[in-house]
Amino acid sequence: MNNKEKIEQLLLNVQKPARYIGGEHGSVIKDKSKVDVRFAFCFPDVYDIGMSHLGMKILYALKNNRENFWCERCFMPEKDYKQVLIDNDIPLYCLESLDPLYEFDMIGFTLQYELSYTNILSMLDLAHIPVLKSERTGLSPIVVAGGPCVCNPEPLVDFIDIFIIGEGEEVNLELMDLYNEVKKRSGTKQEFLRLAAKIEGIYVPEFYDVEYNADGTLANMTPNVPEAPEKIKKRVIADLDNVYFPEYFVVPYTSIVHDRSVVEVLRGCIRGCRFCQAGFIYRPFREKSVDKIKNETKCLCEQTGYDEVSLSSLSTSDHTKIAELLKTLADYTDDENVSLSLPSLRIDNFSEELLERLKTIRKSGLTFACEAGTQRLRDVINKNITEEEILSTCKTAFAGGYTTVKLYFMLGLPTETDEDIEGIAQLAHKILDAYFETPRELRGGSIQISVSTATFVPKPFTPFEFEPQATAEEIDRKQKLLVRRLQSKKIKLSTHQDDTSILEACLAKGDRRMSKVVYKAWQKGCELDSWSEHFKFDKWCEAFNECGLDMAFYANRKREYDELMPWDHLDYLVSKRFLINENKKAHDAVTTRNCKEGCSGCGIDKCYGGVYCGGKH
Repeated sequence: MNNKEKIEQLLLNVQKPARYIGGEHGSVIKDKSKVDVRFAFCFPDVYDIGMSHLGMKILYALKNNRENFWCERCFMPEKDYKQVLIDNDIPLYCLESLDPLYEFDMIGFTLQYELSYTNILSMLDLAHIPVLKSERTGLSPIVVAGGPCVCNPEPLVDFIDIFIIGEGEEVNLELMDLYNEVKKRSGTKQEFLRLAAKIEGIYVPEFYDVEYNADGTLANMTPNVPEAPEKIKKRVIADLDNVYFPEYFVVPYTSIVHDRSVVEVLRGCIRGCRFCQAGFIYRPFREKSVDKIKNETKCLCEQTGYDEVSLSSLSTSDHTKIAELLKTLADYTDDENVSLSLPSLRIDNFSEELLERLKTIRKSGLTFACEAGTQRLRDVINKNITEEEILSTCKTAFAGGYTTVKLYFMLGLPTETDEDIEGIAQLAHKILDAYFETPRELRGGSIQISVSTATFVPKPFTPFEFEPQATAEEIDRKQKLLVRRLQSKKIKLSTHQDDTSILEACLAKGDRRMSKVVYKAWQKGCELDSWSEHFKFDKWCEAFNECGLDMAFYANRKREYDELMPWDHLDYLVSKRFLINENKKAHDAVTTRNCKEGCSGCGIDKCYGGVYCGGKH
C-alpha cells in the first residue's frame, strides 16, 4: 500500500479531510528523480490559514518555475489529524508527493505571527526530524525561516539553521542554488552554512556569540566566524514591476479564510504610524503600475476561476494612481462579473470619488482603523487623522448608503490615559449621531457600529520598541471602563484576549534565552497557540518559571535608548537614530509628515528604489 492509499483510508475519520490529501488545481507535480533540490514550504498553522497567505503563493510558484527545483506545501495538522498520524506511524508529509518531510533537502517556515512558534516544533517532530538544530548534523534537511517575525529571530535560534531577512524572491533562489552546489560536491552542513552566511540577507545564528549583563540585558552579540557580517542587511526588491509574480494559484477543494484571487499592488507604507511594525520593516514604499496590476488580475482570475479578487497592500488608497487603477480594474471586473475588494483603506483619503467607485464594486461594510479615541493620542502614535476627517468620512459613507462601520482601536498605547479610553466611546457615539443626522432619503437601513479593541504589543524596529506593554490588570481595567462608557445597542464592542498579547510581546522582544522557554512550553503540550481553544497560558507560565525567566522582563519593562536590543545586529534600513527621535516626538505628541509630503530622514537609501525616496516617482 502506497502513501496515498494509506492516507485516504484514514481521512474519513477527521474534519476537513481535503486539508491533508493535496491534488488541488494548480498544484505542481514533478518527477523527483529529475530535480536537484526539493524544498518543503511549511506554513506553521492550519491549511485554511496558510493557503490564504500571498507570500506562500508567490514563493511556491517562484521556486517551481525553476526546472531543477521542486517546492511542495505542508501545513500544521489540527489535533484530530495529528493523532491519526501518530497512531498510524505516518510522518508529516508534503501535499504534492505525499513524501515525508525528512526526505527533503530544505524545509522552510514562514513566520507571520509569534503565536505560531510552537507549531514549528510540532511539525518537525511529527515529521520525525530532530527539533533541535544541534541534533541535525547532516546537510539535509536544512531548516530555514523567513517572514516578518524574523526581524527578531532570537527566540527560535535553537531550532532554525538559517533565517532569511527581508524580501524573499531573489535570496531564496540564491540560497537554493548554493545548496545545490554544495550537495553536488558532497559538502557538509558547516560548509554550506559558512557560504550561506556570506549572502546578503542571510543570518546564521550559530555564528554569533551572545553575552548578557548581570541585570539580564544583552551585553554584546559578536560574529565568531569570518564569513558572518556584524550586521545582516535585509533584502529588498527595488523594482516591483519586474519582480516575479505567479500566473497561477493553487485552488483548494475546501473553504479557506481568504478564498479568492489576490494581487499585490504595493509594498511598504508612507505613513509612519509609530506602533506599526509592517510600516517600518517593509520600507521603502514601492508600487506596481496600473497595467501590471490589471494584467495580473486578469491572468489570475482566468487561471483560477475565482469570481473575486482582492488588492493586497498595507494601504491600497495610497497608490499614486488609485482612481485610474480602480477604473481600469472595474472595466475588466464589471465585464467578467468579478467582485473586487480593497481591504486596506485610509480614513483620511476616502473621497466621494473613491466612494462612488467603491459603490460599483463593493457591497460590504466599511472598516477603518482609528487606533485611538482622542486627537492627543492619535498624534502620539502618528496616525495623522483628525476627528473631523473620521466624521466626514463616515458622513460620506452614510450618505452613500453604507450602514455597517467597523472601527479598530488599541488599548495600552504609550501615554494613554482614561480620557483616551473615554474618547473611544465618545467617538463611536459621534459617528452614531452622524448617521442619524444624514437625511433619511440618503442613508440606508439600520445602523451597526462595531468597535474592536486589541491590546497594544510593542514590536522591534518601531519607535515604540522601547516602550513597556501595559499589564493584564491595566488592560482589564481599561476594557471595563470602555464597556461602561458605551451605552447604545447600536454599538457593539469586542475585545482581545489579554494572555495571548502578553505572550506575543514576550516572543516579539525576546532574546535567545527564550528558545528554552519555547522548547519547554512545547514539551508541556503548547501548540496552535493562536487558537483560543488550544491556548494554554498556564503552561507557558510554568515554562517561564522553570527556565528562570520573567515575563514582565520582556513584556512590561521600559528599554533605555542605549540598551542593546536582541535584534540590533539586523539592519532593516531604517536607522535607530530615527526610531529614537520618533519615540521622543511621541512623548511630546508631535507628529511626523508622511513620505508623500516630504522626506523625514528615516535612513532608507535611494538605491533601494521606491516612489518617494528612490526617484522613480
